Amino acid sequence: MEVKLGFGAVPRPQYVFVKKDNDHCWYMLSENEQKIPIYDKALTGVITEIKIDRQVETAFGRVGKIDLSILADKPYIVRSGKDSYFSKSLLLSLDALTSEQLRNPLTISVSPGDSNVVFCNIYEPVTYRSVGVSWDGHNEIDWQTLGQKVSLKIDRIQNLNQEPIQISTKTTASEIHAVLIAQSNTYLAQLNWTPEQGRDYLQQKYGKRSRLQLTDTEILDFIDYLKLQLTQNCST
Repeated sequence: MEVKLGFGAVPRPQYVFVKKDNDHCWYMLSENEQKIPIYDKALTGVITEIKIDRQVETAFGRVGKIDLSILADKPYIVRSGKDSYFSKSLLLSLDALTSEQLRNPLTISVSPGDSNVVFCNIYEPVTYRSVGVSWDGHNEIDWQTLGQKVSLKIDRIQNLNQEPIQISTKTTASEIHAVLIAQSNTYLAQLNWTPEQGRDYLQQKYGKRSRLQLTDTEILDFIDYLKLQLTQNCST
């Protein structure tokens, strides 16, 4: 991505929101919070991150969102409702992709369904092939566990220096929690945190003295905090 020197826009990700309307399925917001419809049905770029449990304040209270980060002509963050069909079809598609496919550009497309439903389809832009997913048994799927699995897979690709994390379709929720603990161990070691520092932070932030007591959402939040500290250390 070419860097333009001189005056210009603030270099921050562009949020894209998913919502079905008469002639479009997603939109952006202008600086004065006005909706800007996006009539194109697809966005092509490299997926760099997915956050599966973002809590966002809305007029209806705090709601769960999924944020998918994509690097294209600029960084984009596609935000969708955590329990929406778009998010569920997104997770199913990402789960079906191999690590090699996720390293390459992919096309995220929106497809309108009945009522206010919007589905997500993922294509390989070189071959024009879509990622086939099955909705069989989707009512029995543990979407939180599936989201964690997908998030770990993408995070592993973005951190190639780390030991590969083996996640399969048979991985249980308790095994994923153990993987999250192991991942936090890696970051704690890189930060040279002492056990006392870790316990003090957990007590202050979550009111808990051990990572084993954290929920999956809390430990993911803790990992995000550790990653931020590493990034800040590298920039100083």
